[in-house]
Amino acid sequence: MNIIKQYTRDGLTVTWEPSKCIHSTFCWRQLSAVFDPRKHPWINMEGAETDRIREQVKACPSGALSFSEEPK
Repeated sequence: MNIIKQYTRDGLTVTWEPSKCIHSTFCWRQLSAVFDPRKHPWINMEGAETDRIREQVKACPSGALSFSEEPK
């Protein structure tokens, strides 16, 4: 059973698939205001502008983080 977590703000949904995560730490070391594994939930969509969140999600080396957007 694959666990999938989703976090949404202003039409942007970030999806995290823990089974794909290689724990590279890129997300939280580069954008800790949004990604903080010490907190629950560990993704705070209010921590940065959506453009910055989108940028960081694209940098995920394993593809464990992805995003989708509602049409404007």
